[in-house]
Amino acid sequence: MAITLTISILTCLLLMFVILVKPSVKIFNKEIEIYWIIPLIGALILIILQKVAISDLINSFVSDSATNPIKVLILFFAMSMLSVYLDETVFFEYLATVTVKKAKSSQKRLFVIFYFTVSLLTVFTSNDIVILTFTPFICKFCKHAKIEATPYIVSEFVGANTWSMLFVIGNPTNIYLSSAQGIGFLEYFKVMLIPTVFSGLSGFCLLYLLFRYKLKKPLETDCQSLKLQNKTLSIIGLVHLACCTVFLAISSYISIEMWVVSLIFAISLFLCVLVVRICNKQRPTILFETVKRLPYKLIPTVLGMFVVVLALNQSGFTKSFSEFLGDGFLVIKYGTLSTLLSNVLNNIPMSVFFSFVTNSLSGVAMQKAVYSTVIGSNLGALLTPVGALAGIMFTSVLKRHGQKFGFFEFIKYGSLITVVSLVFALIGLSISFIIF
Repeated sequence: MAITLTISILTCLLLMFVILVKPSVKIFNKEIEIYWIIPLIGALILIILQKVAISDLINSFVSDSATNPIKVLILFFAMSMLSVYLDETVFFEYLATVTVKKAKSSQKRLFVIFYFTVSLLTVFTSNDIVILTFTPFICKFCKHAKIEATPYIVSEFVGANTWSMLFVIGNPTNIYLSSAQGIGFLEYFKVMLIPTVFSGLSGFCLLYLLFRYKLKKPLETDCQSLKLQNKTLSIIGLVHLACCTVFLAISSYISIEMWVVSLIFAISLFLCVLVVRICNKQRPTILFETVKRLPYKLIPTVLGMFVVVLALNQSGFTKSFSEFLGDGFLVIKYGTLSTLLSNVLNNIPMSVFFSFVTNSLSGVAMQKAVYSTVIGSNLGALLTPVGALAGIMFTSVLKRHGQKFGFFEFIKYGSLITVVSLVFALIGLSISFIIF
């Protein structure tokens, strides 16, 4: 166990070091991210040292169980395709300009409308996509309007990483943790509704109190509404996203796994758009751009960390860790610890690790541990920029647009918001278990 634990810890520490210090390198004037290499190296070392059985590893990748990481990745990438496609049709940016127009001259009105617009989009798409889309818009708009961007970039990040808890598709960590324990779409939603609303509203109230004085200055800009480049393409994407969400909700009742549902709609979207472009005698460029933008670096990150955690599981460490945590005060223990460990391991490796830890539990105890970890995997992103890939992308986009928002400023706001949001989320989760 000692060798496996040492290699695993070094892998996690090195991963965080690379993310903080040198997440990418420039090759031929092009930035190439390299942090995903670390999990692969750690996994390869463990395989070479025979700390993980090859037969078990192969069985994990081909098994028909919910813990199969390939199924989880297919579900995530299929949903990402639907979201990225809508972004390519400039639908999200269109909504952002409509939001600004509705606010008129009031920053406070803009702040409220903007927060709930971001939150709503996150619920039905993905926190990563929303952050990548809205952050550049905020930077450009605030610079043009000559207003401080901090209230808007903080509220965007908080909204995207809080309301992402509501649906299982809101965050890859939700997908992984719920799939590992066979939790269905509606079952997940039923339990996570109250924690998400509690956390989201408490976070918003705190944000408003923090920034209320900075929002007094009136807006002095006329933001022209952006027009959708092709309404037909946008409608196709919206219909597929809406139908996919509905079928995901009823997937357990029609005996179709969620990864199959999402894959069917992703393929359907691809074929429908391809037919429309061919009929209009146009190149399907939007499909090429969508496929090009998918987060492929997540594949080696998830698979590499899966091997690392599988080795820890086979060494008996995950079971020992579960026994150490015990079966009392599970909501507090797993919620707090997963939030903190997200900022040590990053939320995806943390979720893979806890998916094995919770296997030692059963019944209500297992459910409390899993849902508490889901909360920690989302809200952990608010504490530091390294808590999630969303935070890494967020700070990278801000830097690229010349927006000053450093590591310590992130923590200054994030630490307070995380504590408040986490407390209300865990209270909400406890209420959910009392009701249901």
